[in-house]
Amino acid sequence: MKRRDLVQQLNALGWFAVRQGKHEIFGRNDRETTIPVPRHAEIPEFTARAILRKAKEV
Repeated sequence: MKRRDLVQQLNALGWFAVRQGKHEIFGRNDRETTIPVPRHAEIPEFTARAILRKAKEV
């Protein structure tokens, strides 16, 4: 999955970028949990699914 597609899906779920480094860290105002997203052009499908699953659960 392309990274930009994953970021768009996270934004649609209410997550926004908090800070950047080797990973971009996403957070929400109503939650203390953060989600790290690797800064690669292409993210493996199983990694993208795990990130989206965590975003929907939390």
